[in-house]
Amino acid sequence: MPGEEDMTRRDFLYGSSVAAGAAVLAGTPLYAESAHAKPMDANAFNASRKFADLPISRVAYLERGHGLAALFVHGYPLNGFQWRGALDRLQAHRRCIAPDVMGLGYTQTPEGQAISPETQVKMLAMLLDSLHIDTVDLVGNDSGGLVSQLFLARYPHRVRTLLLTNCDVDENNPPKQFLPFVELASKGTLVDRFIVPHLNDKQLARSAKGMGGQAYSYPENLTDEVVETYLRPLVETPLRKSQLNEYTISLGTNELVGIRENLRQWKGPARMVWGLKDTIFPVETAEWLDRTLPASRGVRKLEQANLFFPEEMPDVIAEEALALWGISPWHPKQSTSTQA
Repeated sequence: MPGEEDMTRRDFLYGSSVAAGAAVLAGTPLYAESAHAKPMDANAFNASRKFADLPISRVAYLERGHGLAALFVHGYPLNGFQWRGALDRLQAHRRCIAPDVMGLGYTQTPEGQAISPETQVKMLAMLLDSLHIDTVDLVGNDSGGLVSQLFLARYPHRVRTLLLTNCDVDENNPPKQFLPFVELASKGTLVDRFIVPHLNDKQLARSAKGMGGQAYSYPENLTDEVVETYLRPLVETPLRKSQLNEYTISLGTNELVGIRENLRQWKGPARMVWGLKDTIFPVETAEWLDRTLPASRGVRKLEQANLFFPEEMPDVIAEEALALWGISPWHPKQSTSTQA
């Protein structure tokens, strides 16, 4: 992973601090509480799932750790399982919350409830309220990065730091590669044409034409268990199928150009980590965020990483999160006071 970085000059000092921390991770208490634990698999994920009964939805979420809260927002068509590696590594330092957004994963949304990026923002705020969490360190990927930016625009006072990976940005929302999914959803054929074939043929899911080849850095490592965990809930009932269509269609509308000024006014620390193998969200959009967010700490560029690299490279997410949160490898318990 060290060879994947391409830092800007302005970013050199921050990047050096991340590299220094990474160099000693194995010999420090940073990951002590999880270093010898079995990595989370689908069984552990299912066993750990909690639900928050909110007016808007019955939200499934994963919670690990204590202290100040960090909120992890997953991509499309994934769920909170995407962040399992990061949560394993960061639970010693944050109360990590990874919900399934409405229309995806194991969250149960009532019929008639609108599902869109804006209602996802509303749901996340309700979830935090139900957990008595005022502020969070916000982490997002893909459509979760879109929702994270909208959350920041609406609730800037609730976000301490922002860590974004490959995602929709400004005019690249939606990216043109996503429009065929919007068209399929509009016709009501998305599940049968895209989701079901992946479930029936896991080799397709790992192929260049499948989700793995399009979004994963190492698609050959995409296991049958992971495909099932992400996609099986989406086909369980006609309601779930229609809700996936609804959310997909909503993602076909640009939501981000209108919040440019909100991003420019937010003064919190931000960091972008971008996979350069991704053809959907080009690194130029991360550089736009770097110029737009006043307290941005630059862009880390990963040469061999694709869109869903946060799942595959959780050490990178942990390194960057800890540096952004101001947690030194030599002081692993700082910044973890209990949240009111």
